[in-house]
Formats: sequence, C-alpha cells, structure tokens
Amino acid sequence: MDIVNWFTGLSPVVQALIGTIFTWFMTAAGAAGVFMTRELSRKTLDAMLGFAAGVMIAASFWSLLAPAIEMSESGSLPAWVPALVGFLGGAFFLRLIDLILPHLHIDMPMSEAEGIHTHWHRTTLLVLAITLHNFPEGLAVGVAFGAIAADLPSASLAGAVALALGIGIQNLPEGLAVSMPLRREKISRLKSFWYGQLSGLVEPIAGVLGATLVIIAQPILPYALAFAAGAMIFVVIEELVPESQTGGHSHAATLGAILGFAVMMTLDVALG
Repeated sequence: MDIVNWFTGLSPVVQALIGTIFTWFMTAAGAAGVFMTRELSRKTLDAMLGFAAGVMIAASFWSLLAPAIEMSESGSLPAWVPALVGFLGGAFFLRLIDLILPHLHIDMPMSEAEGIHTHWHRTTLLVLAITLHNFPEGLAVGVAFGAIAADLPSASLAGAVALALGIGIQNLPEGLAVSMPLRREKISRLKSFWYGQLSGLVEPIAGVLGATLVIIAQPILPYALAFAAGAMIFVVIEELVPESQTGGHSHAATLGAILGFAVMMTLDVALG
C-alpha cells in the first residue's frame, strides 16, 4: 500500500518514466533468454510476434482510441474528429520514419533493407527495425500517464498502469525474438543480449516525451492518444503481422495474436 501511495503521489512524467523503464526492463529480461537457450524455433518466434500484435491492437483501442473519443465528446468538434486526425497522423508519421530510417526486418536478406541506403552493418539495421517498433509503445505509455494530469474520468492511473503492464508483458517474448535472430547471425550471446535490450531503451525516452507534451498542451491530449494508436497499428500491419505469417506457422501466429489481444483487453478492463 505504501508503494501504491508513493507512486500515486508522483508527477505523471515521473510515472511515465517508471512505467517505460519497466517496459524496457521486460525487453531486457526477454533478451536475456539468449543465455538460456541455443535456438528459438520459427514456430515459437511466429507465435511471439503474433502475441505482440494482439497486445498492440487491443491497447490501441481500449487504452488509446476509446479514451480519445470519450475525451472529445464535450468539445466543439464531432467526437470522432480528434481520434481520426490523430490516428492518421500517427500512421503517416511512422510511415515517414519507415521511409527514412535505415532498418532490416528479421530473417530478411540485406537486399530487402528499407529506408535511406547505407553501408551499416546488418546487426545495426536489425536493431533499428525493433527500435522503430518500440518508439510508439513508449509514446503510448507516456501519453497515457500524461493524460492523468487532465483529471478526466477516462484517463485513470489504473488504465495507464494496465497499458504499461500489457506492453511490458509483450516485450518479454519480443526481447527474445530480437536476441535469438541476432545469435543466429553468429553474434556472441553477450552482444545479442546487449543489442536486444538496447532496442527497448527508446521507450523511456518516448514515454517522457509523450507525457511532457500532453501536460504542456492538454488540448492535444485526444489527438496524442490517437496518434500513439495510429503509430502502433502501423507497426502491427507493416511489420508484426507479415513477419509472423511468412514463416510457415500462420496458425500459431494467429493464436498468439488472439491470446495477446485477450490478455491486453483483460488487463485494461479489469484494471482500467
């Protein structure tokens, strides 16, 4: 109880920092699995990617879009306008970054590298791909905690904590899904772990940024929530779903997505 009271008394920005440090820690914990297993089957990887997709889809609606619409109901614009504008803005922003940032998706040849052409090492491009994926997750958690400062019924501490828990849970298998492919690239276990956890460090940065922005400019809050949702859905459709479905284990990936959605929905409804 003392810990709960202590956490409740912190500023939303500090809460966002702690929440996203937790999600980074879960990424690092998952990446540490590279020390305990020699190989990760493609079926397991596909199921993990599907699980991450399910969590992000559920979080996009239950934790971000639904509160954004509810917050907009008392505004001068139709309630759907801020959600639509923010959602499209988030998706287009991620698409722009996707076009610019050099990166390479898991198990893809170097010829399939995306973004501006560089001569960077394959390992760097693989880590950047996951870093691009993790940014909207950290942003979503940060915006959720920042929304608490608006003192709106639809923005609760329990809901923000539920989102951080959900993102953290899906980061656990995701961290392993990063470090193991790096290990297959003949990279040492220590370096595979290092790069795996490094991909999650962007989340605390994005979390603090998101919380700070919505506190400074509270009128943009519905747009910011929807922006984070659009960015996450872009990642799901652009990366997670295709990667999980092309390894020959589409049923495992689909079941993983269903489970991930169910877990995140349960956390949000039960805690939020």
